[in-house]
Amino acid sequence: MIRKTIVLGASTNPNRYSYLAIQRLVDSKHIVSAIGRKEGEVEGVKIYKEKILFKNIDTISIYLNAKNQEEYYKYIIELNPKRVLFNPGTENPFFEQLLTKNNITFERACTLVLLSIGEY
Repeated sequence: MIRKTIVLGASTNPNRYSYLAIQRLVDSKHIVSAIGRKEGEVEGVKIYKEKILFKNIDTISIYLNAKNQEEYYKYIIELNPKRVLFNPGTENPFFEQLLTKNNITFERACTLVLLSIGEY
């Protein structure tokens, strides 16, 4: 199944997990959009700084710590994705409660692991 995914906290630094996630998502033929602190590009995927209201998002894969997620709460809820993935180190019980109240599923899971075992 091809999933339309936003990588939130995207980076052009090849040493960052968000960079690897974009690479692996593209390699797996998923449709990828990216939002980060700086504009750039990874594997042909443009990284935007602004909160673009993308349509029909399946998954948002978060690569921001809990404090840096705060400015994206309203945005993510507006996008109404089918699920939000909290990658290791991004767990956020407060935001998880907000997502639940808005009927948005979340998982504490690693995008890279899910891709590698065919469970993405």
